[in-house]
Amino acid sequence: MTEKIDVLKSVIKHWSERQDIDAVLEHLSDDLVWHFSAVTQPPVHGKAGARQFLEGFKKRVANPRWRIFRIAEADDALFVEGVDEFETPDGTTVTIPYMGILDFDGDLIVGWRDYFDRGIADDGVAGKGLPDHCADLVEREALPGLGAPEEVAA
Repeated sequence: MTEKIDVLKSVIKHWSERQDIDAVLEHLSDDLVWHFSAVTQPPVHGKAGARQFLEGFKKRVANPRWRIFRIAEADDALFVEGVDEFETPDGTTVTIPYMGILDFDGDLIVGWRDYFDRGIADDGVAGKGLPDHCADLVEREALPGLGAPEEVAA
């Protein structure tokens, strides 16, 4: 397992288990550019921008379950396919298939781009759920150590 995958596992663990923003920020560069909703929203910059985003996101999600189905490494980047699942404050379960690219400088994430269907995400928050044709995209086993909180080791 590569150091980059270990960093991703740690981010997943700290976010999924306790939504520990400080622990997540330890893996991010001061020069971070994070497109948390690539194409639909402007990126956040640096740890301060990441903190502000995560603090706001933490208020809107509970019980995050982040599962990675596929991962590939090229040069200084990880490419991940997975699903982000969480509950809203009113108890609605939201499931979002996504792809992400994380750029590294050493063991720090310097670039992060999340690609997902914003309409699916907004529909999920509104309680509409995923269309039936998405079931095969999200009902897969996560890679070992890259799944539910109890599966993720530091």
